[in-house]
Amino acid sequence: MSKSVKKGLTDQEIQAGYSRYQQEIQSLAEKVGELESDAEEHELVLQTLKEVNETNPSRPCFRMIGGVLVERTVQDILPALQTNRDGIQKVLQTLVEQYKKREEEFSTFKREYGIVPMPPQRT
Repeated sequence: MSKSVKKGLTDQEIQAGYSRYQQEIQSLAEKVGELESDAEEHELVLQTLKEVNETNPSRPCFRMIGGVLVERTVQDILPALQTNRDGIQKVLQTLVEQYKKREEEFSTFKREYGIVPMPPQRT
């Protein structure tokens, strides 16, 4: 870590800030990945149930609600799944925006304090 260009923070505080930014960005990236996976799963289930709904809307299907498996019909489940998928996509969009904002803040932080990543050392 280089000496602080901006006054007010010690090297330890700069290092702590750098680590905090890295952890926050990593955490956001993991959550985005989880939600993308959930959205894809919802989309696959929706596509399958839409096909079934065209031929047999009263066909029974099962859904996990609060840890309990509940029997419903395809026509009953479709709107709830669409609502869930839409909610996941909204949260995902918000998290992606937060991720981008945090990355910009991190870049600014590194620029302000003259932080340049060092290449890995060979032993």
